[in-house]
Amino acid sequence: MKQTISTLLFLCLCLPILTVAQTKRPLTLEEVVNGTFRPENLYGITPIPGEGEYYSQMNDEGTQIIKYSFRTGEQVEVLFDVTTVRECPFKNFDSYRFSPDGNTLLIATETKPIYRRSYTAIYYLYSLRRNMEGEIDNKVERLSDGGPQQAPVFSPDGTMVAFVRDNNIFLVKRLYGNSESQVTTDGKRNAVLNGIPDWVYEEEFAYNRALEFSADSKMLAYVRWDESEVSSFSFPLYAGEKPHAKEYEKYPGAYVYKYPKTGERNSKVTVHTFDIKTKVTRQMRLPLDADGYIPRIRFTQDPNKLAIFTLNRYQNRFDLYLGDPRSTVCKLALRDETDTYIKESTFDNIRFYKDHFSFVSERSGFNHLYWYDMNGNLSKQITKGEFEVKDFLGYDEKNGTFYYASNEGSPLRQAVWKTDRKGKKTKLSAEEGINMALFSTDFKYFLNCYTNLNTPYVITLNDNTGKTLATLVDNAALKSKMEEYDMPQKEFFTFQTSDGVTLNGWMMKPADFDENQKYPVIMYQYSGPGSQEVLDDFSISWETYMASQGYLIVCVDGRGTGGRGAAFEKCTYMNLGVKEAHDQVETAVYLGLQPYVDKDRIGIWGWSFGGYMTLMSMSEGTPVFKAGVAVAAVTDWNYYDTIYGERYMRTPQENADGYKAASAFTRADKLHGDLLLVHGTADDNVHYQNCAEYAEHLVQLGKQFDMQIYTNRNHSIYGGNTRKHLYTKLTNFFNTHLK
Repeated sequence: MKQTISTLLFLCLCLPILTVAQTKRPLTLEEVVNGTFRPENLYGITPIPGEGEYYSQMNDEGTQIIKYSFRTGEQVEVLFDVTTVRECPFKNFDSYRFSPDGNTLLIATETKPIYRRSYTAIYYLYSLRRNMEGEIDNKVERLSDGGPQQAPVFSPDGTMVAFVRDNNIFLVKRLYGNSESQVTTDGKRNAVLNGIPDWVYEEEFAYNRALEFSADSKMLAYVRWDESEVSSFSFPLYAGEKPHAKEYEKYPGAYVYKYPKTGERNSKVTVHTFDIKTKVTRQMRLPLDADGYIPRIRFTQDPNKLAIFTLNRYQNRFDLYLGDPRSTVCKLALRDETDTYIKESTFDNIRFYKDHFSFVSERSGFNHLYWYDMNGNLSKQITKGEFEVKDFLGYDEKNGTFYYASNEGSPLRQAVWKTDRKGKKTKLSAEEGINMALFSTDFKYFLNCYTNLNTPYVITLNDNTGKTLATLVDNAALKSKMEEYDMPQKEFFTFQTSDGVTLNGWMMKPADFDENQKYPVIMYQYSGPGSQEVLDDFSISWETYMASQGYLIVCVDGRGTGGRGAAFEKCTYMNLGVKEAHDQVETAVYLGLQPYVDKDRIGIWGWSFGGYMTLMSMSEGTPVFKAGVAVAAVTDWNYYDTIYGERYMRTPQENADGYKAASAFTRADKLHGDLLLVHGTADDNVHYQNCAEYAEHLVQLGKQFDMQIYTNRNHSIYGGNTRKHLYTKLTNFFNTHLK
């Protein structure tokens, strides 16, 4: 009897568990695409200048800017509220920034994107200064009445704002009733740009402003681009929907802009200074090659030293000049050279302090942090070892402490570190995975964002010993929601290719995976130089959905990708696409040997460089792929821009054989498997020309393929129902050809 009761009790206790297991919900494509599983995050966190213990954030509605404590994470006060500001002309705003002294807000409204990083907006000024009674004026002032502004920047003393409008620089003096004056007059669309980069600089050197004030607020410095001799590119604009352009309902329009393709002319660049008091403009006497680049300018803390960063066209020689903004004399402070190329991440890791500046270089074979005095003499190499410094987070001048993020221990992970003057290192992030940090202005606190394969973002506040003070985001609701679903899980693996190269990858299996069953495979990859897709971080994506539909999803970082030092990353130099494609083929061969893989049902897909790699891999000559999808793919590096293409390939004139071998056209006759080409007609980055010309080539070769074109969509292919349509198309394509 006791045994019977015990058995019944056990069964009763188990029934709810069995019921839950049986009623787990399947993933739907709609949920994955619409952001149902998007982790909670914190956006727009800004350390408040001059107030080390505080940071600010705008609310989700764009109606408030709130001040928080770095120590507790608790709200301190509301700095700005559209509902309480006197005579506020806008109901919400898009972004904001502080003046260097923290006493003024510059608030952006009516933001309109131009390219990836550039945009115009209507800006407003809001003073946070308090009068003798402790009150603020509580009124916004329009920065300018002359039209939308671009790339505004405060003077260090906060009394002026410089900005760009219609390719010319303007200056607003706050102490003179916001009086506005024009600094340059020669700006013209598709001809001359002052203070803002041209398309190729913005895209490949990753910035949107080349306009700086001197430390004493007496001088402006800016880069001028003359793109009048750069060839134009145009693409059609249709009426479309979401958004709808009524003016193109009967006759399409065209967008025309300057886009220098590999081997062609670039903009001519010069650096100029403007004396605000005397209104004298000077051109810096910079010893730059005629076809050289100026990827950044920065005023140092010495108002008489303007730092000018330059690259030769090969991008294998970086020079840092310190120029006098009045005499215009430029002196070389640092030179870094390589047989391959200087990575674009170098520029923003250079920070200037009172007597020194930071520099990050791969000269040792791995990306490391170096410390130079202001005469360009190396004081110390700060980090050493077979790992990469991923980001220089700052230097605490008071305590002589350097803060940085690195992948020491594993190329799949990233941690936050500090090191003192004597070289004593301390790991500040406690959890294994990907850690990213934002420090307070006095370096006493930092906000840490942590994630790994199974953990959506956990955001904590920490002191500079690494101690956790508060948890701001734990994504507990998302983790609980995920428990309701049959959620596939990622797992890491490594394998060795026939060339003896060890590659890292991850695999996602269906929740009901059966090792005795053979599964179709979809390989996802990007594969571009320095990129990493195999990382210990969290995501629920279209690939997760496809795993839930009975596919094995695999991603492998082949040669040329990042995190493993210069030799591994730069071995593809001058021969882009060849080794990378071979490694994806090797991955498919390896997978085909696994007992749970159907080697006759392996597919591959990718976007941008990943789309290019899909084409190169399917045409490598080894018929391992049954189907593939190439989204927004480069098909020939002759169609792509100078800075990116030549960084890895030099020019077509110098490297004709390399360009030929790297072209998807060259090996198109060996294309094997069912192919879907996808592209947006308004892609300003990878032009639709890539898709159109490659498709024509396949037609003439008698190769059948499918094609999906998206009207008026750019490189990201989104807007309205577009993204859902795209992933539905991909789902149906692979279901047709692999299931």
